[in-house]
Amino acid sequence: MRKIKIVRNYNKFALGSCLFCMGDTQVLCNATMQQGQPPHLKGTNSGWITAEYFMLPQASSQQRSSRQQQLTSGRSKEISRIIGRSLRAVVNLDLLGPNTVVVDCDVLQADGGTRTAAINGSFVAIYDLFQRLVSEGKLTQNPITKFIASISVGVVNGKKVVDLSQKEDNNAEVDTTIVMTENKELVELQFTAEKKLYDIKLLNELILLGWKSIKKIIRLEKKMFNLDKSVITL
Repeated sequence: MRKIKIVRNYNKFALGSCLFCMGDTQVLCNATMQQGQPPHLKGTNSGWITAEYFMLPQASSQQRSSRQQQLTSGRSKEISRIIGRSLRAVVNLDLLGPNTVVVDCDVLQADGGTRTAAINGSFVAIYDLFQRLVSEGKLTQNPITKFIASISVGVVNGKKVVDLSQKEDNNAEVDTTIVMTENKELVELQFTAEKKLYDIKLLNELILLGWKSIKKIIRLEKKMFNLDKSVITL
């Protein structure tokens, strides 16, 4: 796994924010809570969590990409949904009341693993958001039920690799994104055969490989919160 750096409260105006760096990938996540629910929750007291993922122009290459193209990108929408689902899986939405938490994930620099960094940064951001709302008396308790983390694993030149860089990702025979809880439960799993087909037993090997790194990230998150550190590295 590449070097990790987490910076909490990166944005002084956001109630919860985090700059999450994995290698040369940097994602800024800002979390806020606003009144209102999506239509399918009307008439209930349940809250909701959603995310918006965006890659800044020139985040991944020297050639500038169009902002409008990013806004309408199917990839951006797909990753936004993955982030939202991952966060909702470990939050007691009933404790939010008729409110919606929105996490904005902006990729400042992309060198592979942007969706995993966005999920990790979003979790830190909503944790701090909820703690802030508890301290202000707007929530009775932090609604997070379990810690989560995400990592990419794959096969590059016949070798199993964790936390793929952009170069490794471009040459991967298999690319997998894993999101798991601290209890070793799967939240999200995306397995793609890019250049070669493999037996199903490889999937279990990749999950176990990813779990080793996910455990380290979750321990780092807990250490940061327990010691109330603003910046922590691994």
